[in-house]
Amino acid sequence: MPFLAILVVLCFSISIRKSPQNTTNKITQIHFLVPGGVGGGWDATARSVGEVLRKTKLVEEVSYENMSGGGGGKAIAHLIETAKHQQQTLMVNSTPIVIRSLQKVFPQSFRDLTPVASIIGDYSCLAVTAESKYKDWEQVVTAYKKKRFAITIAGGSVKGGMDHLVAAMICEACGINLKDLVYIPYDAGGKALAGLLSGETQFLSTGLGEAMELAKAGKLHIVVVTAPKRIEAIPKVPTFRELGYDVVFANWRGFFAPPGLVARHGELYDELFRKMHGETSWKDTCVKNGWTEIYHANNDFTTFLQDQEEKLAGLMLKLGFVK
Repeated sequence: MPFLAILVVLCFSISIRKSPQNTTNKITQIHFLVPGGVGGGWDATARSVGEVLRKTKLVEEVSYENMSGGGGGKAIAHLIETAKHQQQTLMVNSTPIVIRSLQKVFPQSFRDLTPVASIIGDYSCLAVTAESKYKDWEQVVTAYKKKRFAITIAGGSVKGGMDHLVAAMICEACGINLKDLVYIPYDAGGKALAGLLSGETQFLSTGLGEAMELAKAGKLHIVVVTAPKRIEAIPKVPTFRELGYDVVFANWRGFFAPPGLVARHGELYDELFRKMHGETSWKDTCVKNGWTEIYHANNDFTTFLQDQEEKLAGLMLKLGFVK
């Protein structure tokens, strides 16, 4: 056999032997694990992201699995216990993974997973009825300082839940004693809104996306938002930061991979979601759902989670919800 032919065969043989060790250059399929039921916020996020990835051909195949239980803890435990077989799985989650971990609802935290990216978020706001005498936040601060327990704030979560913590965060930043905060919990946002409209409470602590639709319908007046800058869709509503109060908070939604994720796989997820954020169909999906893009990837996402955990832990300690 000629020397050149032998050399070609030898190189081909070497490439075959090496090929199994080559790392993949693309994420071809994703299995989305949803810690709640069909139709909820987590489910809507996973399915919307999956649909965009599939339609734009960034990913060839997507599948979904709903696993409710334990405030999200069942899905977290499952992802950890089956990590070796879940390298193609991403679990969707949001701020409650931090809150419920601090409350010991489940023993794990985000540190037991591989944070991949936050994708979207919903800033919080304080709203009143359209007929309310409170038109700006300074009026509220004045009322609180003039008379203790002057204002009641409703929310669609239990005491110690997200709506309560946001209200407490705001009060603390504004120099209002947390003991003077009267928070009235309702079972879900719809009932909290009904309490506000009926006059049972004066303020509503809720997500901005939910409040915006009601404001457009003339039922609510959004007084102030927890965004870092004014929201384009509601340019007349000020932020706490511009009023001189250091309050920025977003209920993010994002994805976590199993622990021990291959480093190259993490890089590919970063690349994948960066591409998705540039797609027109993703922008349209965010507009349609009233979502704000809050994108933190990999190490930035981990740092973001650590900062949020530290702030919420301090607040929950003062409120007596953690020890």
